[in-house]
Amino acid sequence: MEFRDVERAIMERGVEWHVDPTLDRIAALMDLLGSPQRAFPVVHIAGTNGKTSTARMVEALLAERQLRVGRFTSPHLVSIRERICVDGAPLSEERFTEVYQDVAPYLDMIDKQVGRVSFFETLTAMGYAAFADAPVDVAVVETGMGGTWDATNVADGTVAVITPISLDHMEYLGEDLATIAGEKAGVIKKGATAVLAQQELAAAEVLMRRAAETGAVVAREGLEFGVLGREVAVGGQLLRIKGLKGVYEEVFLPIYGGHQAGNAACAIAAVEVLTAGEDPLDQDLVRQAFARVASPGRLEVVRRGPTVVVDAAHNPAGMMATIDGLEESFDFTRVIGVVAAMRDKDVQALLELLEPVLSEVVVTRNSSPRSMEPEALGELAEGVFGADRVRVAPRLDDAIDIAIGLADEAGEFSGTGVLITGSVVTAGDARLLLKAD
Repeated sequence: MEFRDVERAIMERGVEWHVDPTLDRIAALMDLLGSPQRAFPVVHIAGTNGKTSTARMVEALLAERQLRVGRFTSPHLVSIRERICVDGAPLSEERFTEVYQDVAPYLDMIDKQVGRVSFFETLTAMGYAAFADAPVDVAVVETGMGGTWDATNVADGTVAVITPISLDHMEYLGEDLATIAGEKAGVIKKGATAVLAQQELAAAEVLMRRAAETGAVVAREGLEFGVLGREVAVGGQLLRIKGLKGVYEEVFLPIYGGHQAGNAACAIAAVEVLTAGEDPLDQDLVRQAFARVASPGRLEVVRRGPTVVVDAAHNPAGMMATIDGLEESFDFTRVIGVVAAMRDKDVQALLELLEPVLSEVVVTRNSSPRSMEPEALGELAEGVFGADRVRVAPRLDDAIDIAIGLADEAGEFSGTGVLITGSVVTAGDARLLLKAD
């Protein structure tokens, strides 16, 4: 098989956002594969926002300790191969194809005996199989959606990191914060350590109850660890972080936004849990690891002259964090927005949050079949921004051209920037169009 054949075969197994709340298929599949998910310790990351950035930070810290790390994240920005990384790099097309071919005969067996294996279950099995075969010393695994019934939860995380929980995927996870937190709390297992980002009270209560039920050790941001100080710096921010074992001074993080500082604190705490003894991590190791961290599609500058920033925010909590980071870290006097969002999201809320920030907005669609049509998005936007501030473009490349043109018209020294946002798919499409590394 060629890589494109493999990609097509996986895509034919359905779509990522349709969830059947059972672990029966993935558990049976992992048994046939010899339980590769038990071949290495796992840092399991759940939550609503910040999972991928936190996973990348954990990976960087572990790699700096000369450990071989596997990273499983979702969704991808450009290539499906991004979801399964070893030694910081996505599997090559050849290796991705080999892993699929190793797993494929067992997929057919489970299809016939238990039920059709889904798109995400297939990738999860491939990730665990690839990590066991590498082999990796540690796997950093991000849930796809939720926790209890997420396919990745066939592994028992030595550390369970719960990033901030907010309302998202409510049709699958529940209508209120406590119910959603209960689903995500399922990654906290007996004997594990739960590293908890700062949470709203309703979510925190559920997570603490789960920790008590499982006997998990708890480390809470703002109590046992957290951000002691933060300064905006050129190209990122300078942090002072209290970990579980020590205080880390003058840590430069080349990513924008206060929410990323919290993610960094969670990452340090998670890695401290994995290290033996009471000594803190080496200060230089932490600085060197974080200095190399990147989080593509998260307040990422993909072009200068005018400055174009891409961000994957797709729910209200994520958009609030994006706006805070944008206003704090960029000295724009005017911002032109490009927005493409999924029709099953709270698009009205996203637009209302963006309205005070954007001078004008160009609405469009991204490459996903879930994308809201530009005309419908335009009607919503006009109700929020007023018709004179809204433009509608049929395609994302057209929308980007219009926004950059508006910024150019304002002049090089006008302080006008462009923000492209609304979805992970939008961010990935924009990076591809603008040829971001």
